[in-house]
Amino acid sequence: MMMFSNHVTFSHNTQTPQNFAPKTKHLISHPLLLSLSRDFSFDFSPITSMAATIPCHYYASAATTSKFFISNNAHSKRLTYPLSLTNARGFRGFSAARCSYQPPPHYSELQSKDKGNSFSLKQCAISIALAVGLMTGVPALGLPANAHTTSPVLPDLAVLISGPPIKDPGALLRYALPIDNKAIREVQKPLEDITDSLKVAGVKALDSVERNVRQASRALKQGKTLIVTGLAESKKEHGIELLNKLEAGMDELELIIQDRNRDAVAPKQKELLNYVGGVEEDMVNGFPYEVPEEYRNMPLLKGRAAVDMKVKIKDNPNLEECVFHIVLDGYNAPVTAGNFVDLVERHFYDGMEIQRADGFVVQTGDPEGPAEGFIDPSTEKTRTIPLEIMVNGEKEPFYGATLEELGLYKAQTKLPFNAFGTMAMARDEFENNSGSSQIFWLLKESELTPSNANILDGRYAVFGYVTENEDFLADLKVGDVIESMQVVSGLDNLVNPSYKIAG
Repeated sequence: MMMFSNHVTFSHNTQTPQNFAPKTKHLISHPLLLSLSRDFSFDFSPITSMAATIPCHYYASAATTSKFFISNNAHSKRLTYPLSLTNARGFRGFSAARCSYQPPPHYSELQSKDKGNSFSLKQCAISIALAVGLMTGVPALGLPANAHTTSPVLPDLAVLISGPPIKDPGALLRYALPIDNKAIREVQKPLEDITDSLKVAGVKALDSVERNVRQASRALKQGKTLIVTGLAESKKEHGIELLNKLEAGMDELELIIQDRNRDAVAPKQKELLNYVGGVEEDMVNGFPYEVPEEYRNMPLLKGRAAVDMKVKIKDNPNLEECVFHIVLDGYNAPVTAGNFVDLVERHFYDGMEIQRADGFVVQTGDPEGPAEGFIDPSTEKTRTIPLEIMVNGEKEPFYGATLEELGLYKAQTKLPFNAFGTMAMARDEFENNSGSSQIFWLLKESELTPSNANILDGRYAVFGYVTENEDFLADLKVGDVIESMQVVSGLDNLVNPSYKIAG
């Protein structure tokens, strides 16, 4: 039985707690970020007096099985909400961590058959340390040579947390482009690093910014020939024009630094990075792979597109309406992004209310009536799409399976849940290929979903990011109305648009 009150207890029963009030229907599932150890249970008592007692004789992360999901609606069978504790931000400190031994009925048999894999208190302590690391974001702990696990159900913490995570949506989109041009990346990197340089207080930050700009300028001068060579022939003229603007813009940024005008640095940096991103997009020559045959006739976004979502905000006197600019990435999620663009062109979301807004996610897309997704008029059935995950180092996405199910425990997704306003497709927790029209934006970041250690990655299909006004997502409330969604660029990248066949 699972309970939700002052403390959370997990076991093997998936019954929805009676005292867990439903908020809306058809929401995503979110696994608790804890590493569990075979034949032990441990209890964390945070400062907020909330505790989690987890039986751990499966040595599995809570993410690996639907047995650890909590539904927010006892009557809903699909798209249940993530286990986001309402005061999850209280998980900043732990007053105690206790480990107790619970031998299963077949323990003696296991002990006699597999003495080499016997569990020790030392290993239990390591598992607890890993759990705390995932919850609090502390540096990774290395396993000693004599420590081992029965099965690698959780990625190495060193892989999950490998340096400062990229949280800027624009940077994530730039690095996700299917290009291999070292010269332009060497220009991009120091310009991206200006963000970190500006974290230093006052004008002292400008010394680091100046080094960043000089490094980028030097890289551009030395690598310009290679950059131009990497441009797609059909886009070369446009790419060269952007490079010239980039070069002039960096000279302007150096003058800003000399004038010690700190406030002007960030806007200029954004302008320069937009030029860099444009050059990188001009290096993509066509669509880089073939979508699997079974999905080839679906609406597909073969490239990038942008959507403006205008929301009418009811209960905020300081913000009556807001336009959110969303960039969709069809290079890494052509089926998911194509499905969404097709729905936008059908005006499916126009007039729809925000259906979940609780500080963890903002969600919409559940139509009125019994349908749990978009009903295709041509078939009179719910149109569903497969789970679609692109992994670094792969040439095309994986379809129909989570990365855990594929055994890719250390894989990094091309479009991670790192940015505030990461956009993804909701689905049935028990059916990978059940996404339809319900979408959500993740509000970052909580202790349960730290960047680069986020086990939503590889379980839900990310297909875009809010790149303008994303901070205002936190102001949305249930009942706020989406006045309109409009594709403002990239519509020509949509193939097989069903909205043109049946309105």
